[in-house]
Amino acid sequence: MSDDIETTITENIATSLAEIAHPSLPKGSNIYGSTKIFPDYQAEPGQSYFTLVHGIAHESSVSFVAILQATRALRKGFESAIYFYGPGAMNAMATRGFPTTGDSAFPGEQNINGSLETFIKEGGKVFVCRFGLSLHGLREEDLIEGAIPAHPLDVQDALIHYARKGAIINSTYNF
Repeated sequence: MSDDIETTITENIATSLAEIAHPSLPKGSNIYGSTKIFPDYQAEPGQSYFTLVHGIAHESSVSFVAILQATRALRKGFESAIYFYGPGAMNAMATRGFPTTGDSAFPGEQNINGSLETFIKEGGKVFVCRFGLSLHGLREEDLIEGAIPAHPLDVQDALIHYARKGAIINSTYNF
């Protein structure tokens, strides 16, 4: 490339950067309103919240957000359970990490693990489909402590169970 083209590109970069201040607002500025529309509902006695997760860890935010929602429901007083099936079973593995288990090769790699551990510690139930584990060569013995291995036929029956209890059902699916 000629020096003239490089000079033009450098000048164009300077012009582009000068068009609008970056960032236009100082750190800490509000750019969104804070009005909450709906009441902060709390569980009534005996209410349940059931989450089905068919999503792969780190392929999207679906699995992580589902865990956060289930935890929030638990803290609102709902009996809260999560059921990982299909590729969702990967979310409950204690053996994730690099270069060794529990390590984070990138920031947030262990977010799902930490959130599930908190969910279980606070009283939530985590079911993991054994068939979902087998599809991906995952071992039952590598589940996060407190995760409950479940028979493949339990996916549908768990859904029926929680529906009959009148649970709020959150079903997430990502592939």
